[in-house]
Amino acid sequence: MTQPQPPIGISTEKMPEILPILPLYDLAPFPKMILPLAVMQEESIKLVDEAMSQNRIIGLIVAKKPIKEGSYTQDDLNAVGTSALILKMAKTEDHRARLLAQGLERFRVKEYVKGKPYLQARVEHIKDIEKQDKEVKALMSNIVSQFTRIAELSPGLPQEIIAMAKSIQEPGILADLIASTINTSIEEKQTVLEIFDVKKRLAEVTRLVNYQLDILELGNKIQSQVKGDMDKRQREYYLREQLKKIKEELGEKDEATVEIEDFRAKIEEKNLPEEARKEADRELDRLSRMHPSSAEYTVASTYLDWLTTLPWHESTEDNLDIKQAKKILDHDHFGLMKAKKRILEYLAVRKLKPESKGPILCFVGPPGTGKTSLGRSIARALGRRFFRISLGGVRDEAEIRGHRRTYVGALPGRIIQGIRRSGSNNPVYMLDEIDKVGSDFRGDPSSALLEVLDPEQNFSFSDHYLDVPFDLSKVMFITTANILDTIPPALRDRMEVLQLLGYTLDEKINIATRYLIPRQREAHGLKAGQISFTKGALKQIISGYTREAGLRNLEREIATVCRGVAAKIAAGDAKSAKIRVDDLSEYLGPIRLISDVKSRISTPGVATGLAWTPAGGELLFIEATSMKGKKNLTLTGQLGDVMKESATAALSFIRTNAASLKIDEDFFENSDIHLHVPAGAIPKDGPSAGVTMLTTLVSLLTHKTVRNDLAMTGEITLRGQVLPVGGIKEKVLAAHRAGIKTIIIPKWNEKDLEDIPKEVQKKIDFHFVDRMQDVLKIAFQ
Repeated sequence: MTQPQPPIGISTEKMPEILPILPLYDLAPFPKMILPLAVMQEESIKLVDEAMSQNRIIGLIVAKKPIKEGSYTQDDLNAVGTSALILKMAKTEDHRARLLAQGLERFRVKEYVKGKPYLQARVEHIKDIEKQDKEVKALMSNIVSQFTRIAELSPGLPQEIIAMAKSIQEPGILADLIASTINTSIEEKQTVLEIFDVKKRLAEVTRLVNYQLDILELGNKIQSQVKGDMDKRQREYYLREQLKKIKEELGEKDEATVEIEDFRAKIEEKNLPEEARKEADRELDRLSRMHPSSAEYTVASTYLDWLTTLPWHESTEDNLDIKQAKKILDHDHFGLMKAKKRILEYLAVRKLKPESKGPILCFVGPPGTGKTSLGRSIARALGRRFFRISLGGVRDEAEIRGHRRTYVGALPGRIIQGIRRSGSNNPVYMLDEIDKVGSDFRGDPSSALLEVLDPEQNFSFSDHYLDVPFDLSKVMFITTANILDTIPPALRDRMEVLQLLGYTLDEKINIATRYLIPRQREAHGLKAGQISFTKGALKQIISGYTREAGLRNLEREIATVCRGVAAKIAAGDAKSAKIRVDDLSEYLGPIRLISDVKSRISTPGVATGLAWTPAGGELLFIEATSMKGKKNLTLTGQLGDVMKESATAALSFIRTNAASLKIDEDFFENSDIHLHVPAGAIPKDGPSAGVTMLTTLVSLLTHKTVRNDLAMTGEITLRGQVLPVGGIKEKVLAAHRAGIKTIIIPKWNEKDLEDIPKEVQKKIDFHFVDRMQDVLKIAFQ
């Protein structure tokens, strides 16, 4: 309900001595000012009701502090307030009242009077102490000009208030108006209210106005500079700060704060080693002082992410059931007995001594012999996680040890990356193609691997990025290589080498039946009953379409057959297919590889040798012919220096022992000899062809044909001794694939036969020799 409006004018001479006191907190009342008030407390509403029924005059006093519950007491209020006349009053539906009051004059509380449910006070009404002089006028003029400047810099102030200030002639009212308008604290406004001397009041308001104007001008200057210099990043920063404040107001946490708290929780949870914990705490402390838009912030947060996600203590439990592990290894791979035996020995040692350090195994063998897949099988047998990286072509040392954090985009090396991805500190870690690591101006990665692959050192492996030690001693490292010659000696010395040599025909048939055919059948969408291979067809594929130590080409040929059968079934031409020998030409074309040993060893001056290559063993045919000339020896076929020297030594031995070999001693006086090794596009070198070259030359000069089922290998000396050579198993398997029945090898290599499968040994007649005369006797039987 709205009360009728009383007359504005009221005589201040008849002001009541006792006033009902209405406390205020967030508003400072000044004389002559119109004040909107909201009354909520029950006793205050009673106060308003009684005032409206009488003279409508109340006392307004600013409280020293807000009170959430209860009522104000006289100790909570200031001593000086302002009397006011209630102009309008309206009550709302929630039993509250809204007032519009006009300040009348200042008063000082003498004492509080009891008897009412609200505060009453006996007051002394105070008149302004005025003295009109030049100083007062100067102060008034200065205040008006300064206030005009404030109004210009404050868009929220109405422009009408400037005209009002300029029109006021009373200095006290001007000071009160400006003090109530400017943006200053309630305490400072109360200070102005308590100054009764008008000149002092003007001086205090001048101080407040100057201070407020300095703040506004400084803010305006900063705003102008920011607006003039702000680019995209500064704008983002400004918006981000605003967003941060908004989130704080809403009670939401800032993303950076959340991230720092997450890192702190992860550090506690991970139980990092002492050195890593110190580094993490130091970096987290730096991160908490950085702004999220800083470039260093990303570097520090990435580093902490690596530290807190590495598996410092997370391990997988080893499967130490030897029989179960053997069953898994036998299921996954056929043959490879030495490698399987070594793995089972490792398991046995781990079972008896759990704290034993992991071995560094190096699987060496031709491509396609199952080196990489054996690593996966070992991980499955141990119950560990498996991770593989290829070192082929790696030339930068930082690939192993990581980059320093000073570089942009720095990351840990591949070793630490693999440990993180595997999620445990004891995975089976395969370093593939270690023989193909290179070196250049960026460093030597093989030297960086020396610490990784040394059980006595890798318990404190230091990555350049992490810069704290990480224990690699629980990791089982397995390396693979095709050849050992390119691996630096220091690195090779740290590894236990296991030779995975080529497969025999029977082994290939078993592997194809158990692994390759089912895998390719599934890969081409065929069911078990839709395609099958006879044993004869598999033999024909192995001997007639592939010639390799491993199995890759064999699997490709099987895949070709599967594709052909799949095409027929998809077209509706067939429901299933059984692949026999006669069917192979339809899918694979004509036979590509024919054993031509017998046809090539049909005339004097030709002998069959055995050679080793990184892809396995190969047959080596050496031919010789003579012609009229002047004691020249011509060697062709891209022979290396060592092989050329072997040919020269063979010729010298024949010339020295011509009589015992039943050769004309002057055979070289009027003739030239040309010795050629076919496949001339392929470079060849090594001493193991010495016995074959000598046999070829003797065959040429004695006009005797060498046995066509014979192959040989060995190094010779000028005195006719036969010295041992390497790669015996690869050479024997190559001879077996080609159908050779008799092999001559140096007597010193007899011990190497234990690596050759028993079924191969049964099918070949071995001759062990130590002198060239024995070789010639066997060759010309």
